[in-house]
Amino acid sequence: MNRNSIKRFANDARRELLQKIENKAKQIEITDAAIIEEAAYKWFIRIIALRFMEMNGLLPEKVFDNINNSSKHTLKKTIFRNCDELHPYFPSLFSKDETYLKSLFPEELLNEQSFITKLTDPLIIPDELMSRVEIIGWLYQYFFAEEKEHVIKAKKKYTTAEIPYATQVFTPDWIVRYMVQNTLGRYWIESHPEHRDLIANWEFYIENQDDEVRFEQNLEPYIDQKIRIEEIKCFDPAMGSGHILVYMFDVLYEIYCRCGYNKQEIPRLIIEYNLYGVDIDDRVYDVAVFLLTMKAMQYDKNFLTTAVQDGLKMNLVSMQETNHVTHEDIACFVSQNNERAFVRIEHFINQFINAKTFGSLLQIDSVDYDFLKQNYEGLRQSKIKLAKLMPALLKQAQIFQNKYDVLVTNPPYIGNRYLNSDLSNYIETFYPLGKKDLFAAFMLAGFKKVKKYGLLGFMTPYVWMFISSFEGLRSHIMYEKDISTLIQLEYSGFDGATVPVCTFTLRNYKAGIPGQYINLAEFKGVNNQPLKTLKAVKNPKVDYRYSVNADIFKKIQGHPLSFWAGKQAIHVIENAEKLETIAKARVGLQTSDNQRFLRLWHEVDFQKIGFGMKDRSEARESKLKWFPYNKGGEYRKWYGNQFYVVNWEDDGREIREFNTYLNASRDSKIGIANTEFYFKESITWSFVSSSYFGVRYSEKGFLFDTGGSSAFVDGEFIYYITAFLCSKLAYEFLRIQNPTLNFQPGNIANLPLVIPENQWEISEIIDLAKENIKISKSEWDSYETSWNFKVHPLLKFKGVEKTVGKAFENWKRHSQKMFSILKSNEEKLNGLFIDIYDLGNEYTPEVNDENVTIRQANLGREIKSFISYAIGCMFGRYSLDEDGLIFAGGEFNEKHYKTFTPTKDNIVPILSDGHSGNDIFTRFVEFVKIIFGDETLTENLKFIASAIGVKKGENPRSALHRYFLQDFYKDHLKVYKKRPIYWLFTSGKHRAFNCLVYIHRYDTDTLTRIRDDYLREQLGLLEEEKSSLLKMMDSGSDGKEIAKELKALEMQIEELKKYYYCLHEQAEQQIEIDLDDGVAVNYQKFEGLVAPIK
Repeated sequence: MNRNSIKRFANDARRELLQKIENKAKQIEITDAAIIEEAAYKWFIRIIALRFMEMNGLLPEKVFDNINNSSKHTLKKTIFRNCDELHPYFPSLFSKDETYLKSLFPEELLNEQSFITKLTDPLIIPDELMSRVEIIGWLYQYFFAEEKEHVIKAKKKYTTAEIPYATQVFTPDWIVRYMVQNTLGRYWIESHPEHRDLIANWEFYIENQDDEVRFEQNLEPYIDQKIRIEEIKCFDPAMGSGHILVYMFDVLYEIYCRCGYNKQEIPRLIIEYNLYGVDIDDRVYDVAVFLLTMKAMQYDKNFLTTAVQDGLKMNLVSMQETNHVTHEDIACFVSQNNERAFVRIEHFINQFINAKTFGSLLQIDSVDYDFLKQNYEGLRQSKIKLAKLMPALLKQAQIFQNKYDVLVTNPPYIGNRYLNSDLSNYIETFYPLGKKDLFAAFMLAGFKKVKKYGLLGFMTPYVWMFISSFEGLRSHIMYEKDISTLIQLEYSGFDGATVPVCTFTLRNYKAGIPGQYINLAEFKGVNNQPLKTLKAVKNPKVDYRYSVNADIFKKIQGHPLSFWAGKQAIHVIENAEKLETIAKARVGLQTSDNQRFLRLWHEVDFQKIGFGMKDRSEARESKLKWFPYNKGGEYRKWYGNQFYVVNWEDDGREIREFNTYLNASRDSKIGIANTEFYFKESITWSFVSSSYFGVRYSEKGFLFDTGGSSAFVDGEFIYYITAFLCSKLAYEFLRIQNPTLNFQPGNIANLPLVIPENQWEISEIIDLAKENIKISKSEWDSYETSWNFKVHPLLKFKGVEKTVGKAFENWKRHSQKMFSILKSNEEKLNGLFIDIYDLGNEYTPEVNDENVTIRQANLGREIKSFISYAIGCMFGRYSLDEDGLIFAGGEFNEKHYKTFTPTKDNIVPILSDGHSGNDIFTRFVEFVKIIFGDETLTENLKFIASAIGVKKGENPRSALHRYFLQDFYKDHLKVYKKRPIYWLFTSGKHRAFNCLVYIHRYDTDTLTRIRDDYLREQLGLLEEEKSSLLKMMDSGSDGKEIAKELKALEMQIEELKKYYYCLHEQAEQQIEIDLDDGVAVNYQKFEGLVAPIK
């Protein structure tokens, strides 16, 4: 099924209906938006329903098949007639009392390009798909997709009316089949093993393959072998459009047939005795009723007629609430002066206050149905409000008081911060273990609604399996239930939700039977999930299927469901010493305002940064403002991610004062923590990771924050611990103990630590760790984003070569060698730790290339960084005569630059191809010539241009001009994390004028120099060029081509004049910048003059 096509069709249909019905409404003076919205939905779902019935031969006449040959009037009458005829069977979906619906039906819906016509087009919705029951559920969901997106994006607590939009999601068919087969199917087969042949039809039924378990004996106390199929009650407490109930119908039908029931009687038995469902949305309830009826008609085409004639009892409800029922309403319902009856009925009525908010979480006291029905019978024909409402209340009360054999659902997912206060308080009161998310509360409610020996199936976000907020729920399941089966989907394996999900089945009792777990985490793609599941079902030996007794999870702190963990690994976790005995893992500084107190190091005056401080006293005495700050970052091991500095002037005086102010008005006193560890040598890591555990050694001189939490170890042993934390085992232990990949200090402190008795092993590990740190530091410092950057690799590895290409090859060979050494060292360390922890049967030492985190040479990246280095030399940030950072604040001194002289005025113009001058291209050519020589200049420029990309029709010169004009600044923003140090002053999209300015050399006269020394000259050149073109036109040259050039030139001149005026105005203001304020603040001062940061 092409879901994108279906979604696009439903979205287009919604827009078309809303627009056309709104136009029709204006003609009859209806302006209520709610009426228009309701009419649009009702006509959509009615037309979809009619088309479905037509495709399945369930209508007495064709409605849409001859749409192109029917007149609008005839077709409209046919639609109305069929809707009226279906009213007795579906009184809500095809209601007759809403006459306004017919008056709002727009004739334009019958045009050739309308959604009705598209509905009949097999290229948009194939006939085979349109005849399947689930298509209606998909179309229903997608019809409201835009409203759902709007509600979720609002990022606020959901009102009762918004909950259906936010939570309704159509469960994938394969997951429905899996859940039903492994609950209802299992429930029947375990009580009637003589019917095991039915399993052949259930492709997702997971057999328990654990040879050590005697299932029959273990299950015997919990199985009722005498239960009859019509006694089994199946419940979906969040039924939506009824997809799960519809497939339950199929499985039940198979079982009934196997038991020898009359096929004509089976559909009615299933609907009246087996299937129960609840939802809070009246609209989706109508769909569920329709779909379940259609499913019955697949087995008995006369079902609809006989059901109405014989009086069908369907056990589906849309929750009705009593918020607006008054004392007077109740008084009218009760016999006069019968206070006792009044109190009993009032109590019953009040239980349904906010029922549309609480849904199936609602707790109902025991109900005296005879008493209530006795009072109701006397008022059945009454017009009082409660007389109409009471049948629905009695029905839903009965459904809520039932105990079910099987419960299967895809419950609503809403995190507690989006729950409205009524719902949040209700959950806190009745389902405290589920207070973090609505789905967890539904799980707990499900346990209560199912019989003691019943089975349950869920599809939920998989956070409950791992994170600490759900530890109570996990413990409840481990001690009171059995997980029969569980499938963990890949992170994006379900495109209907914005969170990663799992689906699982449970026994509502503890039998101690191992569960079957399937881990799809490594298999990307929605379509891959069912395929890999089927493979695991057929072959229990695949390496992503596990048989695990949940009792083993009790041995892991927090009880995460780390089902992939080996027994020996868990034994180590349970019995080994903890890392905290050697390493002190600590959370760091919380500034409470990073924009104010943090900077990327390249933003500030380099001379104000205090490197290598040994403690807070030295830092305070230095009188410096900025100090290195570990803040996590992307996945990287051994060394690096050193981007930030923090304002810790005067021992953090400003941060302390700010946090003292904030703490006066907040409950948790956060901010300054673990100051005794500031500036100490440490091991740091990223708190949040999307992949692996990136641990790095950090020299003394750093502060650290939550995102870059740190561990502190005395002496040389810091290298042993660094090696262990960078090993495969540390990551695997963390996955077992905390699979969410949020690496908090407590998780690190809790890692198992085994230290070998042999000193030579410790020494070897320490030596390997030191070499890995050295290699990673050298690679980190090879790029100008490091504050220890010395010289560009293409200069360092140039040797005697005269070409950029040869220099790159030398650098490439070196980087590949370092990569190979680092990878080999990591595998050696893995092998050593696997032996030390005695885990050779569960882990291997191999390291994938993606987990070696130093960069290998990349031609495009290296050439672009070489260009950036050249520009740095043009401004004097770097020098060809001295290594390292030469100027980034302070007093500019020309004595550092002899070989290549930087610009004197801190302005480097960027001209387009065809314009001559001392611009960035000219300076770059000079730079290349100085380094590699004149004789290879042409070859080198060609190589450089090829590396950055030469477009069709370009030569190397024009390609470089284009790169400087269009792409350099984009790359610069990426490398410098949208905090550029070379600012692009540009006149606008026509690029009439462009130049770069180095912020560390900016002064209050910079704008004046741009205006007087460059802008005026550029304007004059453009005016001259315009005059030349006009003369050429007068001389009879190719007028069309010249006119095109002239138009472009005139737009540039106009743009430049406006820019000149703006620049002049700001130049007169003598704008000052303070590097301590950072790029974001200073850049705004030049808005309209500089290129926007994107």
